Amino acid sequence: FTGKRMIEMKTLIFNGSARKNGDTQSLIEELVRQLEGETLIVDAHDVDVKACMDCRYCWEHSECCVKDDWQEIDSYIRDCDNIVIASPVYFCEITGPLLSLLSRLQVYWAAKRFRQEKIVTKPKRGGMILLGGGKGTATAPLNTSAVLLHQMNPKELFDPVCFFRTDIQQPIDNEEIVKDIADFAKFLNRE
Repeated sequence: FTGKRMIEMKTLIFNGSARKNGDTQSLIEELVRQLEGETLIVDAHDVDVKACMDCRYCWEHSECCVKDDWQEIDSYIRDCDNIVIASPVYFCEITGPLLSLLSRLQVYWAAKRFRQEKIVTKPKRGGMILLGGGKGTATAPLNTSAVLLHQMNPKELFDPVCFFRTDIQQPIDNEEIVKDIADFAKFLNRE
């Protein structure tokens, strides 16, 4: 057998939206439609993951002591090729349930800080999709999302896909945003 061995790409998408047919979901679906390989979408509003309680167990151990759906997500983070954070922006920040869920990344930070270990060794590509209405700003959610993505070992991040006019137009109807999603998919599909 000659030629390149095909390895299935794995993408993990964190969805911060509670709306099953909302704007964030429509862009996630558009992205997934164009992605190669396997995709796991973690809906922050539906998953059984408690927030980090700062018990400091992870200061000495490479896992969290709280047993819930985090263990499956953690395993996927360690193994996947791509990570995406997608969220509506409420009061200039990603949603509370998404922040709560991703607070469990504390285990990765503690490993680096206190034990000089890197738990997530596989480098990844990543990026974010942030949507809002009104006169919101992307500064805080962009910073928060970048800090969270940084904990999961990105080697490259795509320019954020942001749309802050959802009160007057659905992003899926905006040609520029749909093109940005297509470019994001191409970036994530690269070998």
